[in-house]
Parts: sequence; structure tokens; C-alpha cells
Amino acid sequence: MNLAPTPRDTLLSDGTARLYRFRAAEGVSKAKAPPVLLVPSMINRWYVLDLRPGASLTEALVKAGLDVYCLDWGAPQDEDRYLTWDDVLARLSRMARRVRRETGAEKLSVLGYCMGATLSGIYTALEPHKVANLINLLGPFDFSQAGFLGHQTNPRWFDVEAIAEAGNVAPHQMQTGFTMLRPTAQLAKLVTLLDRGMDPVFREGYDALEAWASDNVAFPAAAYRTYIEQLYQQNALVQGRHTVAGKDVRLSNIQCPVLTVAAERDTICPPNAAVALNEGCSSKVREVLRVPGGHVGAVVGGKAAQVLYPALIKFLSAEARN
Repeated sequence: MNLAPTPRDTLLSDGTARLYRFRAAEGVSKAKAPPVLLVPSMINRWYVLDLRPGASLTEALVKAGLDVYCLDWGAPQDEDRYLTWDDVLARLSRMARRVRRETGAEKLSVLGYCMGATLSGIYTALEPHKVANLINLLGPFDFSQAGFLGHQTNPRWFDVEAIAEAGNVAPHQMQTGFTMLRPTAQLAKLVTLLDRGMDPVFREGYDALEAWASDNVAFPAAAYRTYIEQLYQQNALVQGRHTVAGKDVRLSNIQCPVLTVAAERDTICPPNAAVALNEGCSSKVREVLRVPGGHVGAVVGGKAAQVLYPALIKFLSAEARN
């Protein structure tokens, strides 16, 4: 199984995190565009963005001539229970600074996926003069529109302190919540496997996605506490009450071109939760791309290479700003 196939080098290590630079594709001219930093979720492995040949956002960006980097958050250890939300944003800022230093670019494009998109939006709001373009790929901003996950974390019955006090939040704890979003998903998946399991093309994609979905990591307890309390329970981000390192996070500070991608069947980040970024920022260019599929299928499914990848490449290219 050829997971994370795009050749890369490690530029920087920061605690458990790594910064990767993907090697340029042979025979492809370098695009006239800012470098691109990919920011995945903290609780899923980064290579959902480089899953397998033909189903890889990273591969598509590199083949388009873009200079692509990725922040791999890594797997937190027991001592990382004290890693705060402020620490997480500081780590993202250091990675972005290294990309600018490596390339000599004054600004970079930031493409965040899932929670990584929320973090990318916060980073851009705090350091707007360093970001050329911001892509929100299925990341929530208005947590009052978070659907059933918002209902699950309601403070009336969800005690985030009790969970965080026990240490890092284990993958199986978080996966239980996601399973409750679609209780019959595992049964449906089994039926599909029985029906199409002998098709080698289907089986290749199925096995790759299953390998990634089973390779989750823990959520540092201190950062988890802030994420749930301030964002899910208080919805402080869109209200301008979220703070990082003592600084107010104002989405209205974002002035660079913004593209929000919303998936039609996304139960983890419902479309209205994602599109709120466009409503809160001050950018002149505020685009919304609605794509088929769910939270993961929209990124690695059969239509991603035809719909999603070309749209992202177009937005990130210099021509899109002319």
C-alpha cells in the first residue's frame, strides 16, 4: 500500500511536530505563486492530504508547480498533556516563519483542513500581513452551527474539565463521538466491502482510507480544554472573544483572499459552520466552493481530483489574483 507517496524532506522538528517540504515534480515549471503551507488536523495523521497516487491533494499541488510544505503535528506523548492552545498556535507560527525564511517570500498561502483550518484562520487573524491567501478546507468557525458535535459538547452534560484532567484525550474517546454521528456507518461500510471487495481499484482506495482512519493520535489535554471550552461551548471565535497568548482574535483582521470549501454531506463541519469565516473576515475576495461528499470523501474521494484539486490550484495561483 503506497501511502503518503509524494517525495518530501524534513526541514524542521519542533517537539513532536515536523515541517515537510515536498520535492518539485520533474519537468514541471515552478508556478508564480506564494509557497503553500498545509495545516492538517491535530487529531488525524497529516497524510490524508497525500493519501495515495491519484487521491492526493499534495500530489496535485506539486504537479501544478506550487512550492508545498506541510505541518505534521506528530503524536503527542504523555508529557504533552500540558501543551496549551497558545503553544499550538506558536508552533504553527514558527513553522510558517520557517517557510518564509526557506523561500524568501514575504507572505505564504495557508491551506488548513478540518481543525487545521480553524487554526489557520486564527493564525491569519493574528498575523494577517504574513498570509497571501487562506483556504478553509472543511474547518468550523461558527460553532453554534456545529451540528451534533456541538450538541455532544454542550456544557450542560459535557464536562471538559473532567476529561482533560485525566491527561491526553485518547483517539478512541474522540472516535466514539464521531461514530455517534453516523451509528450505521460501519455496517454500511461492511456491506459495501462485501459488494465491491473483489474490485482491485475499489479495494486499493478502501484499504488506504482504512489505514489512515485507524492511525489517529491523541489530543493534548490542555489544548483540548481550550478548544472545547472557548470554541465549541462558548463560540468565542466568531464573537471576537477568543484569545491567544493574551491577544484578541478578530476574524475581521483577515484581509487576504479567502476560499472556504464546504462539503454537502459533512456532519463533522456542517457547511454553515465553515462559511462563517467568509462572513467574519474583511477580505475583498471571499469565495465559497461547495463540493460533493462528506468530511473525508470530499478530500480523497473519486470526484476530488476533478472538482476540488483544480479549484484549489486555481485559487492559489498568481493568475487568480489578477
